[in-house]
Amino acid sequence: MLLAVPLAPLVGSALAGIWGTAFGGNKIGRTGSSSLTILSVLLAFVLSALTFQAVVFDGAKFNETIYTWMVVGGLKMEVGFLIDSITAMMMCVVTFVSLMVHIYTMGYMEEDDGYNRFFSYISLFTFSMLMLVMSNNLLQLFFGWEAVGLVSYLLIGFYYKKPTAIFANLKAFLVNRVGDFGFILGIGLIAAYTGTLNYSEIFAKLPEIQNTQLPGTGWLLVTVTAICLFIGAMGKSAQFPLHAWLPDSMEGPTPISALIHAATMVTAGIFMVSRMSPLYELSDVALNFILVIGSITALFMGILGIIQNDIKRVIAYSTLSQLGYMTIALGVSAYSVSVFHLMTHAFFKALLFLGAGSVIMGMHHNQDIRWMGGVRKYMPITWITFLLGNLALIGTPFFSGFYSKDAIIEAVHASNLPAAGFANFAVLAGVFITAFYSFRLYFIVFHGKERYDQNPDAHHDDHHGHDDHGHGHDAKPHESPLVVTGPLVLLAIPSVVIGAIALMPMLFGDFFKGVIHVDGSKHGAMAELAEQIHGWVPMALHGFTAAPFWLALAGVVVSYVFYMVKPEIPAAIMAFSKKIGLYQVLEGKYGVDWVYENIFARGSRAFGTFFWKAGDQAIIDGAIVNGSWKLMAKFGQWVRGLQTGYLYHYALVMLLGIVALMTYFVWLNK
Repeated sequence: MLLAVPLAPLVGSALAGIWGTAFGGNKIGRTGSSSLTILSVLLAFVLSALTFQAVVFDGAKFNETIYTWMVVGGLKMEVGFLIDSITAMMMCVVTFVSLMVHIYTMGYMEEDDGYNRFFSYISLFTFSMLMLVMSNNLLQLFFGWEAVGLVSYLLIGFYYKKPTAIFANLKAFLVNRVGDFGFILGIGLIAAYTGTLNYSEIFAKLPEIQNTQLPGTGWLLVTVTAICLFIGAMGKSAQFPLHAWLPDSMEGPTPISALIHAATMVTAGIFMVSRMSPLYELSDVALNFILVIGSITALFMGILGIIQNDIKRVIAYSTLSQLGYMTIALGVSAYSVSVFHLMTHAFFKALLFLGAGSVIMGMHHNQDIRWMGGVRKYMPITWITFLLGNLALIGTPFFSGFYSKDAIIEAVHASNLPAAGFANFAVLAGVFITAFYSFRLYFIVFHGKERYDQNPDAHHDDHHGHDDHGHGHDAKPHESPLVVTGPLVLLAIPSVVIGAIALMPMLFGDFFKGVIHVDGSKHGAMAELAEQIHGWVPMALHGFTAAPFWLALAGVVVSYVFYMVKPEIPAAIMAFSKKIGLYQVLEGKYGVDWVYENIFARGSRAFGTFFWKAGDQAIIDGAIVNGSWKLMAKFGQWVRGLQTGYLYHYALVMLLGIVALMTYFVWLNK
């Protein structure tokens, strides 16, 4: 049964990818491709739900090797599954969000030429992510890790004739390879010093190596290993400075934005660190490093969301900021809180992305929020679900996002790590910023003056250049079909209620018992949280009096005043910020992209060109390969010139030789 969970989407992907495309003669068509993949993911979701029930309610657990791939020395490379509470939860989240995305895609990609291919890709993505979360060893985790990277490359560059999409998928691929280099170094250190890749065996050996130093350095092995593994998470979960790929990945179709950037791929790093919590608890240095990186990401990426005009990019920067919150929770040893936020965030962020896609459909594939406005009356279902997602995102009491986000803020307050002060400022400032840019988006899109008929670039978007649903330039927005609005409603339900349901069991119950390890003697954040939180109702009621709620409310009020009442204020602020150069800094994303493109990318190309021209062509090919035969040819010509065939020449040479020898022996060699 367990094998069927990842294999069902794989089979669906293979059938749609072969028989549903020109490669296999397109035998099953659009209906066959969508039906097969949806049914396969539905099966995976049902089995995941049954697994969750067995694990959480019946206490079932599974940790077995299915197949031994090879043995190198004493190191076993295996395929195996570990099913515990964190795995069961991730399986349900991944399969449910994926199922919603699959159904939604039927409406969103209806008129797209790559319909069947897209279904094959997203089903393959689901398989890859399930292999990642279900693994019981680092080798299989790494396989899933790289597989989701590969499929995200295919999905971000889905419109493979579009230059910006090609650039975006290449950027995502390369930036993730930088992170993965660190990740594989971490796995290598674990394999070298523990002799195993199996999680439970690694954790059993940690006491033996916790005081071991890395040879030739004064650094603790566990610190270096933990940081190397986290560098992998920085790439996959888009943490500063390896975050640059995620906003650009919006070039892919909207359903994949929801799948990659909400529930699945970007949370893989968070899942991995939580899974490796026994290792991270041994190194305060690594935890501080994680805390600083998370704080920078949460604060500074959120700020960039304020100036975005593309509806999907605003939500993308919101994802970056929320991933920063999850990382901060990891840094203060509140792993269960981080995973809790991962789960709640998966639902409301998938809802927001799919809601944005529904708006894009209704606006005839315009993505620029400056040419929207007043959409509420035309798209009531999209409007209400989007509003619910937004309220969850900003941490409104009683909504799911409130419980997880507030718990992170409280955990940071309780931390005694050196970097906790900066993190505390980052999470509180992030609350106001998130509320401001998310409701800026909401007010501009759904309220105010209708501006959809003023778009100068109408119908020039390359995403769906062929797809304007048969409407003219001045056509009014329209509600999306049921296959689009249905998933929105189904995602809105957990976005509201899942936080209240899961709060106590996940944070203070036995849900993660034996799965997540926290050294309470050194890191007391969770113990302090347990004293402060006594249930979902008291926590929500207390939330109305706490600073985060008032900061969020301030963000909403300010955005309302700025964009609904006095739009001249943000216009004046923008003009001033352009004058002092602040806007240019934000528009340039703090120069990170410039550094990557002009220093690293151009520098690498310059190095490559130098070694190609000077090293390969001039020295290897020119001097060594071609130079050697040319030298021998010259030498041959010279020797050939000596061999004249005349007897007197040879007699002269013999005479000169005798004179030279006699001179040497008689005069010089005394």
